[in-house]
Amino acid sequence: MKDTIRFTGFTEEASAFYWDLLLHNERSWFEEHRQQFVTLVKEPFEALAYETCALTQEAYGEDVSLHISRIYRDARRLYGRGPYKEHLWFSLHPRSWRGELSLWFEIGPADYSYGVGVWGDPARMSRWRTLLEADKGTAERLAKRLNRQKKFRLGGQDYKRHKGDVGELLNPWYNKKSIFIECSHDFGGDVLRPELPQLLCDGYSWLRPYGEFFARMYEEE
Repeated sequence: MKDTIRFTGFTEEASAFYWDLLLHNERSWFEEHRQQFVTLVKEPFEALAYETCALTQEAYGEDVSLHISRIYRDARRLYGRGPYKEHLWFSLHPRSWRGELSLWFEIGPADYSYGVGVWGDPARMSRWRTLLEADKGTAERLAKRLNRQKKFRLGGQDYKRHKGDVGELLNPWYNKKSIFIECSHDFGGDVLRPELPQLLCDGYSWLRPYGEFFARMYEEE
């Protein structure tokens, strides 16, 4: 694990920097404010990523790979947008999980979120529906567990035309183009606290049964 500064919490100035970037998303402005980016955003974000990865690796009892996004957009895919991303994210991938499934954390000027999920292609989501049909018992237990609490929620874009009917409880899970379980908050609160890496690790531990169930859709690949 990379030796880096300890995470001490983001500041309100980090949010202010990103709001300014939204208004001035151009290279000349960014170069003038590069040191602010490094101090307010990049260094604490990387510290958070590495600390959270280490804690999650210990909690999961297996190697966990870490990917940290860069602020630069792909110059080939700007589509009229500025060259810099208005959000940063990192993803954690336990060794036993296949494919693109990952735990993640994302932060921007107004909010932050974290969770576990699959941004699936049609073939993969077809296997997801097959999995739900084949093991409705496990899926229903996980859905009820999610519904009993208020911290995490089911997310992901729905198909305009539903793919089928597997009952009221599981239909929201079944008719997804992609699927994730997430927790989201306005900027502030826990994101300003040095305890955030442990809070994320605790959340990822709660999410582990969902990740392991999602991972089963990759078994046929």
